[in-house]
Amino acid sequence: MMDELKQRILTEGRAKADGGVVLVGSFLNHQLDPELMMHCAEEFARLFKDQGINKIVTIEASGIAPAIMTGYLMHLPVVFIKKKNPKTVDESWKSWVWSFTRGDETTVCIDRKFLTKDDRILFIDDFLAEGHASGSVIHLCRQSGAQIVGMGFLVEKGFANGGQFLRDHDIQYHALATITRINDDDTIVIE
Repeated sequence: MMDELKQRILTEGRAKADGGVVLVGSFLNHQLDPELMMHCAEEFARLFKDQGINKIVTIEASGIAPAIMTGYLMHLPVVFIKKKNPKTVDESWKSWVWSFTRGDETTVCIDRKFLTKDDRILFIDDFLAEGHASGSVIHLCRQSGAQIVGMGFLVEKGFANGGQFLRDHDIQYHALATITRINDDDTIVIE
């Protein structure tokens, strides 16, 4: 499906087998390749079209670029879940998320005006690993009454538990590339 993304991961990505860390900063979560992000957005728009989605939700920060581009193509608003609780938000739904990258737990929130019982959402993020960010989205949607129609990830760590977590919660999701393992020599294997 997304041969371009898979090839970029294999040629530019770096990994650390001992911690399951995948570094794709040259095109995804530090420096961005807008053309690649648009191609990923085109695939998400194709996968989730005609499902009655009225809003796209992402979480700070690396999911914002593909989410905005998907929203542009699907003509939908994009809302991002904020880390911490900014003074600019009066009333919010709150949850927490464990950050694999930083190794800590952070409070996250979304303004109650932007996530309501009338929303049918598509969640877009960069990585699916253990499902911590996805769990936060599920929690926020339960509070607000919003319905999760689906979730889209650029990269799934297939060796982690996130995919099973979403299947256990009956969430339809698509990953554009799935890393099946990281070898002892830190090479990445993609499905």
